[in-house]
Amino acid sequence: MTTKKEVDQFLALKKIAVVGVSRSKAKFGNMAYNDLKSKGYTVYPVNPRMNEHEGVKCYPSLKALPRGVEGALLVIHPVDSENVVKDARAAGIQHVWFQQGAESKAAVEYCKQNGMSAITGECIMMFIPNTASFHRYHRFVRGIFGGNPR
Repeated sequence: MTTKKEVDQFLALKKIAVVGVSRSKAKFGNMAYNDLKSKGYTVYPVNPRMNEHEGVKCYPSLKALPRGVEGALLVIHPVDSENVVKDARAAGIQHVWFQQGAESKAAVEYCKQNGMSAITGECIMMFIPNTASFHRYHRFVRGIFGGNPR
């Protein structure tokens, strides 16, 4: 179960890769990428099928990133998540946020076995500071019923 401490630690990072950006502006990976970027994070787009994302170099994998990236948001199919967390570890990334639906049991277990922080079951958009009102409202309502991380 994800804790508030893990969420806070992830959001305190300054350099975050978003694995799963796409050419479609309507896709969730792009929304999260843009929201993180607008809040002052240094954000790295990752997609092996793209060379560029919105005018910025797009990396084919986490291992291809420059040194110093601290966290990775995964917005991918769960089948791919185990290989991506292995790449994260190889790249020195210790904090992984699995957007809802991106996690696999094997990927989460790999993170635990290798001392990596793995956030699961949470939508990052609900926790990015000063994010869109819909996401803040969703977090507020969930909090009323005790559903937010503690």
